[in-house]
Amino acid sequence: MMVPKIPIGEFIEILVDWIDTNLGWLLDGISAGLDFFVSGFQDILLLIPAPVLILIIAAIVWFVTKKDIKIVILTALGLLLVWNLQLWPEAMETLALVISSAILTLLIGIPLGILAARNDIVDRIIRPVLDLMQTMPSFVYLIPAVIFFGLGNVPGMIATVIFAMPPAIRLTSLGIRQIPNELIEVSDSFGATSNQKLIKVQLPVALPTIMAGVNQCIMLALSMTVIASMIGAGGLGLNVLIGIQRVDIGGGFEAGLAIVIIAIILDRITQNLVKS
Repeated sequence: MMVPKIPIGEFIEILVDWIDTNLGWLLDGISAGLDFFVSGFQDILLLIPAPVLILIIAAIVWFVTKKDIKIVILTALGLLLVWNLQLWPEAMETLALVISSAILTLLIGIPLGILAARNDIVDRIIRPVLDLMQTMPSFVYLIPAVIFFGLGNVPGMIATVIFAMPPAIRLTSLGIRQIPNELIEVSDSFGATSNQKLIKVQLPVALPTIMAGVNQCIMLALSMTVIASMIGAGGLGLNVLIGIQRVDIGGGFEAGLAIVIIAIILDRITQNLVKS
């Protein structure tokens, strides 16, 4: 005798249909706001001439890495190579999408991590959700993103945010929970309020761990660029996708190399940011 199938898929379809029907106005507002944010960021990056922007990024790396000339030179050479490969507009689209997604992820993830660190009930509730988010295949996130937000950069951004959020929440919570009890007792003895302890003790001490979460968040966002291109997101991921579809090994490799260069630059900046 066959056991009846649990209608999980049907339930999810009903839920998605209900959200699309009853909350369509809210989804449209979110889509418009995110599209304005990402498009505005892209326009700003593309408005600045490539040589000038390369100098600006090199100056940022110079400041963040405490004048490490090797990293600065490699950053400049890498960006000049991207420019020479005629992939600069696509690279700026990818950079805008990644940074926008990372900002949104951190705006949601860090407060949730703080809340999970300060409340055991929230931590127990949010932990299995994070496990699900990390183990779910990234392609699955594209389905509801397309249904709710159509095609383009916005659904790609939404899918990227969901995919990149778990490390930000986990490492923020971990960093705060690992703070020695002696520091908390000292702050209590001086009469610090809960918010004062958070701002002046817990966050500064946990900052290296939180920055590790920021780094992982950005790396995961970059890893989603190619996948997000399948639902209309532009940038270097679209070039890689076109290379796959046309079996264009050279074009796909050049776009992939540009993604690697951007990933290395962002990785070095975020790794050294907490040390500067």
